[in-house]
Amino acid sequence: MVGKKKKSVQILVFIVLIIGAIWAGFPVLWMFSNSFKGNAEIFTWPPTWISKSFSLSAYGKILTNPEQLRFFLNSYVIAALVVIVTLIIGIMASYAFSRFNFPGKKLINTVIVAIQAVPPITLLIPYLSLIVTLKLYNTYWALVLTYMVFTLPYCILMVTGYMNTLPKDLDEAVMIDGGSRWTALWKILVPTAVPGLVSVGMYTFMQSWNEYLFALALTKTNEMRTVPVGINLLMGQHAYEWNQMMAMSVLGSLPILFLFLFFQRYFIAGMTAGSVKN
Repeated sequence: MVGKKKKSVQILVFIVLIIGAIWAGFPVLWMFSNSFKGNAEIFTWPPTWISKSFSLSAYGKILTNPEQLRFFLNSYVIAALVVIVTLIIGIMASYAFSRFNFPGKKLINTVIVAIQAVPPITLLIPYLSLIVTLKLYNTYWALVLTYMVFTLPYCILMVTGYMNTLPKDLDEAVMIDGGSRWTALWKILVPTAVPGLVSVGMYTFMQSWNEYLFALALTKTNEMRTVPVGINLLMGQHAYEWNQMMAMSVLGSLPILFLFLFFQRYFIAGMTAGSVKN
């Protein structure tokens, strides 16, 4: 009786997971299908999954347009800078939180957590004013520094949790051998914490790559726009280039997909280990 009940629960869970996968995957498959159609065919009824006039013209227009290729370059540069700077600062801050007790530690931790709870849109006007005052408007650093406000707290929390799982004996062993804490951090702890760092790096990259609001507000010229804003620019005043929007969305999704496929093992291990507190 118990075996039948357990099997019924498993079947129910399996059905729910299938429904969830279809619900989540349908928009992605529809986007991919429409990227090979002409604008007129996208709105035909009944809709078709496989285009009757299959064409790669939308991809060709995207990949041969220097302005749209610049959107991808900007996104790659900004996301890479955010990941690098966030990890460097986050690693050092996390080491301090994990290994030392200092005045105001609990208060700073509280502030870090509180920042995560602030809706980004409420900070749009203050950051726009700040960026203009610093004369960084319409530059890479305007977006890099802004994105770090949201990625750095997460990085510190996650990496601190991961470093808490690493014994302090590692640090002490290095210092007994004549090394410094700097050596212990970068030559022992950081290589050991690779799964956690990969997990944080992927999250940071995704946040920077997909962000739209600040990318729109803090840049002015098309030379500084990113992929999400570039997709929106395909919505013209009199006509929408739907097939190009779908093609650019597919191309914009590929970096995240490849990152997850190649680093899935590290990502899951890092998320799990970082959630453990000794």
